[in-house]
Amino acid sequence: MSNHLSGPRTWAGFLRVLMALLIGALLAGCQSPREALQQLADAHGRQLEILPGPPFPLVMLAPQGAEKANRLRVYLEGDGHAWATATQPSRDPSPHNLLVARLAVDDPTPSSYLARPCQFVMTQTCEPALWTDRRFSQEVVTSLGQALDQLKQRYGNQEFELVGYSGGAALALLLAAQRDDVTFVQTLAGNLSPRLWAELKGLSPLSDSLDPLDYRDRLAAIPQRHLIGDADDVVPASLATTYLARLPPYACSQVATSITTDHQQGWEAVWKTWRDKPLNCESN
Repeated sequence: MSNHLSGPRTWAGFLRVLMALLIGALLAGCQSPREALQQLADAHGRQLEILPGPPFPLVMLAPQGAEKANRLRVYLEGDGHAWATATQPSRDPSPHNLLVARLAVDDPTPSSYLARPCQFVMTQTCEPALWTDRRFSQEVVTSLGQALDQLKQRYGNQEFELVGYSGGAALALLLAAQRDDVTFVQTLAGNLSPRLWAELKGLSPLSDSLDPLDYRDRLAAIPQRHLIGDADDVVPASLATTYLARLPPYACSQVATSITTDHQQGWEAVWKTWRDKPLNCESN
């Protein structure tokens, strides 16, 4: 009798497990970007916070622990899900790929993750232009700068290292150009000049955005390293080399293009290799 029943019971148990897995997969597929970010933060013991600030509250993953450091590394999110189609802006620019947040929570040094305006938290001031033509506007730079001021006041650091991914690279450079406490900029797959990028891609210029090359004299003095994937068809390697060539003589800048990644894949391993490498600076 027991042998007769073991087969159906085993099969029923298997079906229950299979159903639970399918439901779990379905729920994961329906998970919002905000929920996914919260889950990532919880898994790594990080606190997800919303920094207040007019006109845009910004989502942040706070540094782990309460220890103070002279320099805080801040990861700036990319453009996120800016476009639903090639011509239609998305309703929600929150990134679906949490690459930048993963890089931040995996970093053992004092570090924070900072999202862009309207990512993960929408307000009445949010409109599609903020993640399309105005994605590098002064209002966006000012909003991020206010967040850096709050971090500095809270954690007592005197300096920032900014790490910008994709479009976050342009914002990292713009912040560095407008502040006196950014001592190092690193970028991954970075759009270093939206104006040059639009020209290279044959796109209409972002008429309401700033461009780092308009601050070339200031940026020439700021140490910076730019990592570009050799299979990146979104941000071509020529953009970084052209950007640096248009700066005045610089003493502490580096472009690395022989990196086996595309625009999104493979950066976790690459970043672990590069993130703490010293930058060899030479005096003019």
